[in-house]
Amino acid sequence: MANKPLNTDLLDRALVFAIQAHAGTERRGKGFPYIVHPLEAVEIVSTITPDQELLAAAALHDTVEDTSVTEARIREAFGDRIADLVASESDVFPEGQSEEESWRGRKQAAIDRLARASHDAKVVALGDKLSNMRAIARDYALRGDELWNIFHVKDKASHAWHYRGLLEALRELEDTFAFKEFETLVNQVFGD
Repeated sequence: MANKPLNTDLLDRALVFAIQAHAGTERRGKGFPYIVHPLEAVEIVSTITPDQELLAAAALHDTVEDTSVTEARIREAFGDRIADLVASESDVFPEGQSEEESWRGRKQAAIDRLARASHDAKVVALGDKLSNMRAIARDYALRGDELWNIFHVKDKASHAWHYRGLLEALRELEDTFAFKEFETLVNQVFGD
């Protein structure tokens, strides 16, 4: 008996939407299209769950924060659950402060929000954070401490504080391969 085909209509729509939203943008300091990051986040989330809404949220996770797409547009196109998951992944930028000035406050708010988040939101966040950490680990192996110069905040200790906070906020997922890889890479880059 043949397996029933997997219905990926929702994920397919989310991927096309994300590709269009991120069109023409580059991943900071990488030289490749931004969409590679959300695609990797989808792949990571797929190692934890087949839930098409979580996979779609992973594809869309940076659209509100990094493009002109609004949360309302995501809600209209993909529904409340996906919009709420995308919103939980989006930094809130305070008015009147530069990215550098607001960095620590935004990152602390994100860690706190993630610590209180639902299991589903943590799964989507882990896809994003592990993808980011993989890139940092690769680049750090190649460039060493020069790597931090591509970021708004150039202090390695600040990044260590941020990623260790994320690690603790995501600890609920410690039985997943993705979390174990995330923890290994955080320790590899920032020391045990």
